[in-house]
Amino acid sequence: MILIRKDVFKLAIPILMEQLFVMSLGMVNTMMAGHINKEAVSAIGMVDSINNIFIAFFSALAVGGTVVVAQYAGKKKIRRANEAVKQALYSAVLISLAITSIMWIFRKQLVGILYGSADVQVINYAYTYLKITLLTYPLIALDLAANGVLRGAGDTRTPMKITMFMNIINVILGYCLIYGVNIKNLHISSLGVEGAAIAIATARTLGAIMVSIVLLRGTTIVKLTKITKFKFNRELLGPVFHVGIPASVESFLFNGGKLITQVFIVNMGTVSIAANTITNSIANMLNIPGTALSIAATALVGQYMGRNDSSGAENCLSYLNKVSTVCLVVLALLSVPAAGFLSSLYTTNSTIIHLCVNLLRINALFIPLWSISFVLPAGLKGAGDAKYTMVTSIIGMWIFRITMGYVLGVPLKMGVIGVWLGMYTDWLVRGILYYIRFKKGKWKNFVLIKN
Repeated sequence: MILIRKDVFKLAIPILMEQLFVMSLGMVNTMMAGHINKEAVSAIGMVDSINNIFIAFFSALAVGGTVVVAQYAGKKKIRRANEAVKQALYSAVLISLAITSIMWIFRKQLVGILYGSADVQVINYAYTYLKITLLTYPLIALDLAANGVLRGAGDTRTPMKITMFMNIINVILGYCLIYGVNIKNLHISSLGVEGAAIAIATARTLGAIMVSIVLLRGTTIVKLTKITKFKFNRELLGPVFHVGIPASVESFLFNGGKLITQVFIVNMGTVSIAANTITNSIANMLNIPGTALSIAATALVGQYMGRNDSSGAENCLSYLNKVSTVCLVVLALLSVPAAGFLSSLYTTNSTIIHLCVNLLRINALFIPLWSISFVLPAGLKGAGDAKYTMVTSIIGMWIFRITMGYVLGVPLKMGVIGVWLGMYTDWLVRGILYYIRFKKGKWKNFVLIKN
């Protein structure tokens, strides 16, 4: 029996609620797109594969700020924590502006190279959705970096509230813009895929504004001051980038690998693309406890290491891994009998539903591997051991997931199921390597902050 640890759940429950809200409303968004037509949901899924690479990149870069602020908070060095906040935020925004500029210039070429074999209508939808959503990258970077430093300081409630508000706006506005509204004096034209993009861009803008206001007003630990005065501090950026750069490189290459497997699926036809998008949406919902606990792992381990309590960090990470595994197994088992119903919420196409059901059944078999593949490395990053997680992730993705996904999916003609089996092979390999690293304890010897 796993006992409830109050210190863990005090930090993790708001993150869990936040993730539940994000995934639930993300699920609703996918459902709304699915009811436009299968081309729309396919295009949004394709573009989100690109967008998610950069969202995950910014999120990983924000991990550096989370860890450094968490360790300074653990040491009770509040002034240094706030100095690190400013370095993390400004760096994230500047990097995101550079990426946005490059993406804007090459947006059409990127879609053509990756998805040129898709239907013409799917391609047109993809151009429209990407054109609008990529302009929100700096807002995403700011929001993720700010939420990261707040969590590092132990404040998980504020990111939860802001994220919930953003997603409510996204869904309400999305519904109005996708389908149109005609009530008395209110008339909004149906914009379809373009409406979905405008809704999410508006929500991200409001979220960035809100979190900026929170930091300018300040919390018990973090406060952003003198925003017009800034210069890079190598002493503080060193530990931020020591974790953030390997984590972001890991994220970029890992999600770039996922994009390649998405290309495999595009060549399998619109039914496979739609089934992959829908099943990913459902699987992400089922993964909410694991995702929340992995986010908590980075902050909690960072705080323990800041207090020079490596034994406490080890016990905490082991506990988070066990709780995550139990939660995910229970939810995966419940998803098996409900697979058909869940899939039917997104589409009425029986072929797509059948493929989704098979994918969810396979997912239930392999879900016990998820926690050691994602919760453990999140905790290792909290200790500063980011280079090992980067190398391990790259090995798992580029040697196993892509290779096995291609072999099983294309030459052996297993289709999208084969691509997913390649993903589970990646989980297994990385999970074993992370578990060995965790047990050997070398990660406990890292000294990220020296003063």
